[in-house]
Amino acid sequence: MTKPSTKPEPNTEDPFLWLEDRTSQQSLDWVHGQNEITIGELQGDPSYQTSFQTALDLMTAEDNIAVGAALNGDVYNFWQDKTNALGLWRRATVASYKTEKPDWETIIDFDQLAAKEGIKWVFSGASRLYPDFNLSLLSMSPDGGDASEMREFDIATKSFVEGGFRAPASKSGFCWLDEDTVIVSAAFEETDKTESGYPRVIRLWKRGTRLEDATLIFEAQKEDLAVGAGVEFDGGKRHVFLARTLDFFASHSFLHLPSGENRCIPLPDDVTNTALFKDQMVFGVRTPWTAPDGTACQPDGLYSFDFAQWIETGALGAIETLFAPAHRVSIAGLARTQDRLFINLMDNVRGKVVVCERNQDGWSLKPVALPENGNVGISHAEHFGSSVSFSFTDFLTPSSIIWSDDNGETLATVKSQPARFDASPLISEQFEARSRDGTMIPYFVVRRRDQKGPVPTLLYGYGGFEVPLLPGYAGVRGRLWLEKGNAYVQACIRGGGEFGPAWHQAALKGNRQNGFDDFAAVAQDVVERGIATAASLGIQGGSNGGLLTGVSLTQNPDLFGAVIIEVPLLDMLRYTELPPGASWMAEYGDPSKPEDAKWLSAYSPYQHVAAGHAYPPVLLTTSTADDRVHPGHARKMAARLQAAGHANTLFFEETEGGHGGRGDRRPQAAQAAMKYVFLQRALGAKA
Repeated sequence: MTKPSTKPEPNTEDPFLWLEDRTSQQSLDWVHGQNEITIGELQGDPSYQTSFQTALDLMTAEDNIAVGAALNGDVYNFWQDKTNALGLWRRATVASYKTEKPDWETIIDFDQLAAKEGIKWVFSGASRLYPDFNLSLLSMSPDGGDASEMREFDIATKSFVEGGFRAPASKSGFCWLDEDTVIVSAAFEETDKTESGYPRVIRLWKRGTRLEDATLIFEAQKEDLAVGAGVEFDGGKRHVFLARTLDFFASHSFLHLPSGENRCIPLPDDVTNTALFKDQMVFGVRTPWTAPDGTACQPDGLYSFDFAQWIETGALGAIETLFAPAHRVSIAGLARTQDRLFINLMDNVRGKVVVCERNQDGWSLKPVALPENGNVGISHAEHFGSSVSFSFTDFLTPSSIIWSDDNGETLATVKSQPARFDASPLISEQFEARSRDGTMIPYFVVRRRDQKGPVPTLLYGYGGFEVPLLPGYAGVRGRLWLEKGNAYVQACIRGGGEFGPAWHQAALKGNRQNGFDDFAAVAQDVVERGIATAASLGIQGGSNGGLLTGVSLTQNPDLFGAVIIEVPLLDMLRYTELPPGASWMAEYGDPSKPEDAKWLSAYSPYQHVAAGHAYPPVLLTTSTADDRVHPGHARKMAARLQAAGHANTLFFEETEGGHGGRGDRRPQAAQAAMKYVFLQRALGAKA
């Protein structure tokens, strides 16, 4: 049972508001000064250089698995190594891909492009034109952020199309309707954007015309999260789908008909896990929903209706149950080949895949014969073919790719990553901790099998947006942490998606404290089991997980010996003022509403920094170019901690790369090394 957390009265004054100006000289001078201190402290440590080189070697190793997706007989892959820092978009035939050394054909070399144009382009993906998939709408970020430039690219000639489609960097989306028409989810001008800064309007853009003259076909409200568009093929039928996303967990979907009508698909707002397969629209729900025919649809189940009949008649018709809910089983995702539908499941945070067929008698399901007791994912499913591949890993097993050319019937392991650390002395275990309200919270522990007493331990958590934390092999963590006799803990707290929508909703908005209590309960359970002491227990989390570790610092500083807060949200009373913060109100609430502001102010870490408390050492990281979580959060928190006398606060801001640290691996390796140096210094771990 967790003890009551420490919650000092919130301090609503904001003397560091000026740090929200992302690129002002005053802000950047402060950032450079902080970076100089942190680099001197952590990169100056005798163990840093070896740790950096180890991390870089692992991140850029030639024998890392090249994960790819098959299309028209080729496997496409994006690849980075020491020579190709910004990466190669490349392809190999399926037969060649399965060999130990595939014969890769480079489609575009981003390091060469960067050298030619003077911009460090970061590959953001490509929309391919059906049916030969040669023409592509290539998206590239100039700084690693979410905003990307789009250019039309010809794979056959390996060149940008002269006079082709091209749009400046923005958070817009692009997909092909046909060879001469692009569907644009536009976020260029302020009138095009939602309050969150995402696309608000959808236009049809004809070849040879100006982007600003594209025809409007759909628009949402300014306060909505975003709009989006996609073209789906089901057999020989092409469907154009438009979506008005109200918030992260609610949307209205429309079918754009040849007549120009946008017909709303009559499903509940919180529909999830949708797929179109053999004239059946498959869907799940986040909350219970009774369909017009009386069918009770439950979360963690899958259902379907006759989509072709709905198009013809406008009537939803009978709802079929494809997959019935089961205890602690949740749906991780759907993927389809031409003839089969695959369901990726999580059973008590362990992966499984079920394959479905559709005939005149309805649905039939059977399990795919994949390894058990690990994290199983669907790497790719060939929409216009029969190939499908799966990934398998756990904390101690290197990742592998299991391939099938016949819809999952025949399986063969075609890629296996070599071991990156010695796992033979280690064991992976699953325990549960009792949270303050009595809920049992599962967590994983990786440690030495012969551990005799408490050791330096890293506890990682996330707990938001219905995103699950699953077992996964990490060579850098293995080499820089586990091999040195330290332990790693991964907490499956509420707010995440480990057990479906209900697990997420239990820590939503005003219930957020449940997730923070869960994390504290896991920390205490780890100490009670003798795995760590409070002084030897470090915590780490990024983005929403950075909010988690920020709250943990201010509410329970006595439970931890070190705190890493990465690309975080921390000022929850102003998060909607820092784009695109308004997009997360469905998760956290709206600070402009008194009721929501009450629960947000109760935990918002920035307002709860206290001068009189002894805080453990803190490392905050962010990125100047992060256009998803504003760097002002981390900046202001570091400044306030230091002003309150917490001299053991370090801050580091990467000057390029976005929220996920995309792009060159060298800055990523440097940050990884600095974090492990920070932990070993704070927790007494071996260098």
